Amino acid sequence: MNPKQIANLILGFHVAISIMAFFGGFVIFLLPWFAIIHLPLALWCGIVNIADWTCPLTPLEKIYRSMAGEGKFEGGFIQNYIGPFVKIKMSPRQLELIAGFAVFLWNIPIYILIGYFVF
Repeated sequence: MNPKQIANLILGFHVAISIMAFFGGFVIFLLPWFAIIHLPLALWCGIVNIADWTCPLTPLEKIYRSMAGEGKFEGGFIQNYIGPFVKIKMSPRQLELIAGFAVFLWNIPIYILIGYFVF
């Protein structure tokens, strides 16, 4: 595999993790054991964004993009891949905070419902 393909795989994995952090709670209604995977993932995604940490996938993707001859992008995953779709102009930090709190605010009611109906 060439570096560009590896960078694209890392990006795809990053997108899949983000989607699973937001919507994976619904899977638990069908597969309760999935909470073992989803809960730590959702906590990680929320905390990384709120605490202004860098997800390890971002620098890894940047390394492979650089090896592929593409310029390194500034900022992180949210700023580069989600920010352009947001019509309201916000700073990258504001987008990170919104994403981090959204993961928690979205998943807390889901886990309350799961606790009520499943367990």
